Amino acid sequence: MKVELVTNLKRQATKILADLHVSKEPVLITEHGQPSAYLVDVQDYEFMQRRLVLLEGLARGERAVLEAKTYSQTEAQEKMRKWLK
Repeated sequence: MKVELVTNLKRQATKILADLHVSKEPVLITEHGQPSAYLVDVQDYEFMQRRLVLLEGLARGERAVLEAKTYSQTEAQEKMRKWLK
């Protein structure tokens, strides 16, 4: 992973962004020697957001199973039938 100082980002934003688009490698921005932010390609960011939504849905499903908050197939079909009317 590439690391850049925030001052370099200010001075060379166009070059850093061009390199990012070519390499697709995230850039860690540091401030006063400490990690401050990540700079990532738009497509990669959107992909990560879609993946996060899917993972959250799976986690909700697992939680529902553990808490016995599930429906039988017949119950689910009936609820869907009423919902789709």
